Amino acid sequence: MKYQIIPVTPLQQNCSLIWCEETGKAALIDPGGDVDRLLQAIAEKGLHLVKILLTHGHLDHAGSAREVADYKGIQVIGPQREDAFLFEAMPKQAENYGFPPLKAYMPDHWLVEHEVVDIGDVQLTVIHCPGHTPGHVAFYHAPSKTAFVGDILFQGSVGRSDFPRGNHADLIHSIKAKLLPLGDEVVFVPGHGPNSSFGVERETNPFLQ
Repeated sequence: MKYQIIPVTPLQQNCSLIWCEETGKAALIDPGGDVDRLLQAIAEKGLHLVKILLTHGHLDHAGSAREVADYKGIQVIGPQREDAFLFEAMPKQAENYGFPPLKAYMPDHWLVEHEVVDIGDVQLTVIHCPGHTPGHVAFYHAPSKTAFVGDILFQGSVGRSDFPRGNHADLIHSIKAKLLPLGDEVVFVPGHGPNSSFGVERETNPFLQ
C-alpha cells in the first residue's frame, strides 16, 4: 500500500489518497473538499479510483464525498450508521462553517466493526471508535502497520467530544482499548496535523496519561 496526504478545505483536513501498487486501484479517505486538486492527484499518478471511505460525518471529512463518488460512478463507504444524523445535517454544517451550500446525502454502505474493505490487493480493517462522533471508524492496514484514524487521535492531543453526540469517556476508551493495542510501532494518519505513532502518543500524549 502507498498513500499520499492531501490537505483539503480551510480546516486543512488530511485527505488520504491510498492505492494498491499491484493493481493501480485507489481510494480516497475523507475527501472533505478541493475536488479538483484531489482528482488531479489521482490523474497524475495514473490511478483508478474505486472507493470513497469516510471515518465520520463531519463536513471537512465528508463534504465532497458524494460529488467525487457521483463523478466517478463509485460508492461512498462508511462510517458506521450512528453518524447518519450528521449526513442529514450536511446543509446546516456547511452553513455554520461558511462553506458553499451542500445537499444532504447518505453513504451507499455503512461499515461495521471488523469489516474488511478491499482496494485492489490492499485490505483495510474497520475499527469502530465512537467518541468524537458516535459512528466514527478508523481504517487499519496490518501489513504496513498504518492506521487512518480521522479525528480520534492527534499528535499530542485527542479529538473533540463537545460536538453533538460526542462523548469524552467513549473517545478515550476507543483510543486505549482499540487503537493502542494494535502496537507501539503503528504509524497513524490523523484528520489534521502531522503523523505520529501509537507508541509515541502512549508515552507523551497528556490526554492518555
